[in-house]
Amino acid sequence: MVKITGTIINYYLHCKRQCWLFMKKINLEDNSEEVRLGRVLHENKSTTQNAEVAIDNIKTDKITDKYIVEYKKSDADLEATIMQVKYYMYILNQKGIKKDGKIEVFEKNKQNNKIHYIENNEQINNEINELKKEIEILYNMKIPPKQQRENKCKKCAYSDYCNL
Repeated sequence: MVKITGTIINYYLHCKRQCWLFMKKINLEDNSEEVRLGRVLHENKSTTQNAEVAIDNIKTDKITDKYIVEYKKSDADLEATIMQVKYYMYILNQKGIKKDGKIEVFEKNKQNNKIHYIENNEQINNEINELKKEIEILYNMKIPPKQQRENKCKKCAYSDYCNL
């Protein structure tokens, strides 16, 4: 049984191969410039506003009176980020804490940041429970799924592994 995190939810929707490798503790992210840029964004936001919040097996960038907030450097894979935030909402819902979600995107060379809102509703529990089942099936696979070979693969920390 895998301990699901927001990162795993995000990776599962972004790339199942990346997710499988990450869950199997094959970490190639320390060598990635894209991952370093994301960490710098998180560190800068954490020092200028509230620090990252950890509850159980989730770490979200900020919790306000109304929102669970996640910072991203791009909204290139917005659907994966939305599900990541929904997972955080799901975890807090189980603890009796109901918050909406908010994704703040800080794209370089852009003057205006983008903000995406996610309403907390009953459907979230169903979506996350189904996703957890799918991730468990992926985790139990003996070999990783086939690589995708898409444009987004060029920026992936695991691209060298996939290109072997």
